[in-house]
Amino acid sequence: MGLYEFTFYDLIKRNAAAFPKTKAWYEVDDRHTLTFGDVKRRVDLIAGGLKAAGIEKGDRLGVLGKNSTEYFLLYGAAAAVGAIILPINWRLSADEVCYNLNDCNSRLLFADAEFQDLITERRSDLPSVQKCYNLKSDNGDFEAFSSLLDGDERIGTPDVKSDDGFVIIHTAAVAGRPRGALLSHANMLCACLHLDYYLALSEKDVHLSLLPLFHVGGLFMAVAAFQAGALNVNISQFDAGKAAGLIEEFGVSLLFDFPPILASIMKAAEEEKRNLPSLRSVVGLGIPEDIDRYQKMTGGTYYCIYGQTETSMLATIGRYNDAPGSAGKPVILADVCTVDDDGRPLPSGEPGEIVVKGPLVFKGYWNLPEDNSYTFRGGWHHTGDMGRFDENGFLFYAGRKAEKELIKPGGENVYPAEVEKIILQHPAVEKTVVFGVPDPKWKEGIKAVCQLRTGESLEAAELISFVGERIARYKKPHYVEIISDLPLKSDGMPDREKIKELYGES
Repeated sequence: MGLYEFTFYDLIKRNAAAFPKTKAWYEVDDRHTLTFGDVKRRVDLIAGGLKAAGIEKGDRLGVLGKNSTEYFLLYGAAAAVGAIILPINWRLSADEVCYNLNDCNSRLLFADAEFQDLITERRSDLPSVQKCYNLKSDNGDFEAFSSLLDGDERIGTPDVKSDDGFVIIHTAAVAGRPRGALLSHANMLCACLHLDYYLALSEKDVHLSLLPLFHVGGLFMAVAAFQAGALNVNISQFDAGKAAGLIEEFGVSLLFDFPPILASIMKAAEEEKRNLPSLRSVVGLGIPEDIDRYQKMTGGTYYCIYGQTETSMLATIGRYNDAPGSAGKPVILADVCTVDDDGRPLPSGEPGEIVVKGPLVFKGYWNLPEDNSYTFRGGWHHTGDMGRFDENGFLFYAGRKAEKELIKPGGENVYPAEVEKIILQHPAVEKTVVFGVPDPKWKEGIKAVCQLRTGESLEAAELISFVGERIARYKKPHYVEIISDLPLKSDGMPDREKIKELYGES
């Protein structure tokens, strides 16, 4: 460890010294509490177990499970030995899970019991995985997680640097292929310090950890709370009624919102007569009517952000009331601007591609040097998102560039090309175009417009089920429209813009 280095493990050591007996983590499922001192002791034991299992700096550790104490501790233990966590979205299909694990050559895999059959059935397709562990100590048929606690907690002083990899999070499948975004310790800690600053977090706060820890928002919000000395109240899977009860019981002051999370919590609170005045801050990408209702109900503040996995979750942030409809202003340590197709900065009011530079920008896509060269061209991270700044410096999001069109149902990222690829596997479908449409529940829904082969017929429900059986179910269309002739461009390809113009309603 160099003189100027600081990692997530160093933060764990710092907090164990600063808040040794303060509650750091409460696990709702088993009603178990860890102090900051407990977290360090457990992390040290697991790190010793990883070392004994032959894990070295730079090795990737796959994790397929729902939020748990063990999941969070694994992040800390990996940081201690310099390994990189590869969290897997448990909503993915078996093929998608295998692709992500093989893409990064994961050496170990930790899995919840409910996902272990998937792994066992596909074990021969995972050549790099040397051993599989239960993610929870006594739950599952893999090697016991507790076996990692039997070794020597003295892990030495591995040469782990701030700029070393901390986590690889696979982004949505642009051009039909997910890409592993590598984020460093410095990326994460910088982003979390921004969250601590803008949200004024302290050891008095309580964060409801309800987003999955495979998601950059779920992970970084939990770490930001941890960094501030606050308590994380963790639930393994979102349930609106349970969340409303926990907010009242623990005085939760902070959570992250993707539609319909906040709306469903407020509805449950009203039905169950729960009081939510402690919820002073909500961060996310909310629907205006939900935001207004939350602020009236609690007197709290809603913070809108713009960011992506590649910018360590955020690049801009702002209070919703300061400029409704905006994503706030650039955070302190980010240079954010909009550019034209030639990379020239644009004045306020003119839409262009959002580009970012600074310590929040990720290290690159795993083993994709050509993609990295293109993404980082001109010394900026090109987000593929469009936006404009107003005269007061607020950023207004304006959709995706055509080359990276993206749909975001409920905060998940779905690229049309990936869904179209699956739809075209159906023998009745000749052509299709998939795009996002306004949706009252998810904010943005997935719509597929399809032209069938001559003489074929197909019901919408059948196609939706077909897609859901082959890729993650959150990627299946919410709406399907069958038409006789798909509008085409002069080159014979579907005219996406014309199709969206004609069929762009849900």
